[in-house]
Amino acid sequence: MVYWIAMRRRVFGLNPNVFFLGIVSLLTDVSSEMIFTLVPLLLFNVLRIGTPIIGLIGGLTEGADALLRIFGGWLSDRIGKRKILAVLGYGISTIAKPFMYLASSWGSVLAVRFGDRVGKGIRTSPRDALVADSVSAGERGRGFGLHRAMDTFGAVLGLAIAAVIIYLVQGGELTLNLETYQWLVLVGVVPAVLAVLVLLFFVREQRKTSSIDIGSQVGFKGVGGFDTRFKLFLAIMAVFTLGNSSDFFVILRAQNLGSSVIYVVLMLVVFNFAYAATSLPAGVLSDRLGRRRVITLGWFIYALVYLGFAVASELWQVWLLFACYGVYYGTVEGVARAFVADLVPEEKRGTAYGLYHGVVGLTLLPASLIAGWLWQAYSPAAPFYFGAGLAFIAMLGIMGLVRE
Repeated sequence: MVYWIAMRRRVFGLNPNVFFLGIVSLLTDVSSEMIFTLVPLLLFNVLRIGTPIIGLIGGLTEGADALLRIFGGWLSDRIGKRKILAVLGYGISTIAKPFMYLASSWGSVLAVRFGDRVGKGIRTSPRDALVADSVSAGERGRGFGLHRAMDTFGAVLGLAIAAVIIYLVQGGELTLNLETYQWLVLVGVVPAVLAVLVLLFFVREQRKTSSIDIGSQVGFKGVGGFDTRFKLFLAIMAVFTLGNSSDFFVILRAQNLGSSVIYVVLMLVVFNFAYAATSLPAGVLSDRLGRRRVITLGWFIYALVYLGFAVASELWQVWLLFACYGVYYGTVEGVARAFVADLVPEEKRGTAYGLYHGVVGLTLLPASLIAGWLWQAYSPAAPFYFGAGLAFIAMLGIMGLVRE
């Protein structure tokens, strides 16, 4: 009874699905930030793995995520069901996470991270489509902004808890040790389980069209039947993402410039706080001014931040760059997802989100390999110069080629 009463009320002026999906993402991010954010330091500090292999792990796992986002989005259109796929994806990730406690080689880290990304790949496109299904066009930016803000606030909480654990276990040591990481895994599993329970009991389907109708409208070959604007947007996203390698390298750059483990975690708290604080205002702004302008502004901020990471030499500069990096994410992430919904018909939203996430994820594999190679062959600054250049090209592309 309480459930149905809750579902009839609007939360923050929006369909309750947006709020409860935000809670699910918040809890999941508490867990994921504790367990996976410091994976590059586990590989680099504990397992003594070089940056090319770290880039390979980041790229392969994101690539698997991307392929399954395409399939998950298409399947949710095909069967007319979003929630069941979201539950399946969150469940798989929750089952995979405890095995990081046992990871003792880069191969085992890759296997567990791969399992987690499989779950994320299955759930992300159906979940985003469910958010889009739950709001009107005029409140789409606000809806995605609220969801991203709650998601990212979970990252703030997760990293804050991680910082406390790190301080209690190893204090201010420069590098991560295994015992600390294992404590992070043990504590981080709990919110992942809670997230699945919230999804099961407080989120409902919003689709109005029957699965038969959807199945007749959307076949897998239907991925080519989109507006030219959407295809151009995907191509421009691929250019941008080729320079936006795994954030593993941002974390390694912070340590490279003299940050201890506890400082790296606190910098990530600053990053996620800025991300969460920016997401909702950026979404509301995009409802008023248009998505394209807000995305372009975000990419401009990104280019400046990456140039900053390339030339930074002082620790205070790294703190500032992490905050600005969070502003970039908050400006673009939710707005880009709202823009996808603007560009495609409702019955193809799942497929469209699959393609969007797929392009981004698949491009991360070469992007991360390139970044790892540039870091080792030239300097730790080289990947950031490369990323800033491609961001500038993407800005020109979206302003010149994609209409609202």
